[in-house]
Amino acid sequence: MSLIVYWTTFAENKLTDIYNYYETEASFEVAQKLVDGIIDKTISLNKNPNIGQIEDLLSDRPQCFRYLVFKNYKIIYWINTSKNRIDIVNVFDCRQNPQKMFGIK
Repeated sequence: MSLIVYWTTFAENKLTDIYNYYETEASFEVAQKLVDGIIDKTISLNKNPNIGQIEDLLSDRPQCFRYLVFKNYKIIYWINTSKNRIDIVNVFDCRQNPQKMFGIK
């Protein structure tokens, strides 16, 4: 049985922030291509939820957070078995201080 890939509001807001930044600093095409690439990277999660590596920086949380990488971004998720879905919780720019990642709820 495949799981549903669910984007939290926080993760969707991060995508919007990324899009807005690149649309302003580069172009509409660059922004759209980057956001599409991030989303496309998550498509295989519904059939292969354990494909991502475990995020060691969040190992103290009750959920087992995993991540996929697309360019400079970590797509952080966990497998929410109680809701039969994969929760994408953050899209984190790896060029930032890793301590910022702890803002995940």
